[in-house]
Amino acid sequence: MAAPTDAVLLRIFVGEEDQYEGRPLYEALVRMALKHKMAGATALRGPGGFGRSRYVRTELNVDAGSKLPMVVEIVDEAEKIDAFLPQVEPMVESGLVTLEGVRIVRYSRDRVPNGVLKRSSISN
Repeated sequence: MAAPTDAVLLRIFVGEEDQYEGRPLYEALVRMALKHKMAGATALRGPGGFGRSRYVRTELNVDAGSKLPMVVEIVDEAEKIDAFLPQVEPMVESGLVTLEGVRIVRYSRDRVPNGVLKRSSISN
């Protein structure tokens, strides 16, 4: 088994209805992470939560509509996250950005040239 390595988890908390250049903000953030060759990004829809408004929004609340919380998680080396943060700032009008040190073990599958799985492996 590969030894865990240090990385940083960037979490960006936004609203589902938030937009950036005509598309959902969470989608724009994931695409921006891909463009900057970050190790990985995931957008997660929250079934409920609250923020600055102090108003609890849940899937059960008919008035919530598309105002549910979204969390975009991006993991990479500290240097790459630090370089990516200036890209995030102009995109997020209202939200919360957190950084957390994490230990990662990267799992991958080796493939032969034709794309067939050769064997399962764990790599750095």
